[in-house]
Amino acid sequence: MKRLLLLCPPLVLLTQCETAPPWDKKSLAQGNLPIMEPVAVTAPEVKIPVADASGVYTTPSGLRYRVLRSGASETKSPSTFDSVIVHYQGTLLDGTVFDSSYERGSPATFGVSQVIPGWTEALRLMKPGDKWMLHIPAHLAYGSRGMGSKIPPNSDLIFQVELLNVIKGF
Repeated sequence: MKRLLLLCPPLVLLTQCETAPPWDKKSLAQGNLPIMEPVAVTAPEVKIPVADASGVYTTPSGLRYRVLRSGASETKSPSTFDSVIVHYQGTLLDGTVFDSSYERGSPATFGVSQVIPGWTEALRLMKPGDKWMLHIPAHLAYGSRGMGSKIPPNSDLIFQVELLNVIKGF
């Protein structure tokens, strides 16, 4: 009975409408389409990060980065459908290294959308040849779950990332 009472108020509101919409079934069947006025649509304003006095950029999500080296400006940043070839080193705030392609002696290949959100955001801003230092807050990393025994829950992470190449997706 309670379920019926919860459904009744919206029905009452719908049945008390005073005017029918201009696109009722009969009008549409007769080919009378409603006239729609054009609406100006503008793209949302993109906030481009500005570096602070120490050269650190902060994005609206909280990702912080410092450009250590810039690649060619005429190259394109990867999209979420692309893969990237990178060299990187990840550390905790205390400097403990938890992963490093440099130590393995071989760059890594990742799908841009197959990594933690902070990496995805940074990679989409980078260009081949760029080398950045990233400070990824916990909510853009592994959050409250952490990762294995090497990354405790709620850990901010520091990465040095060198974007070597972009492999175009589709």
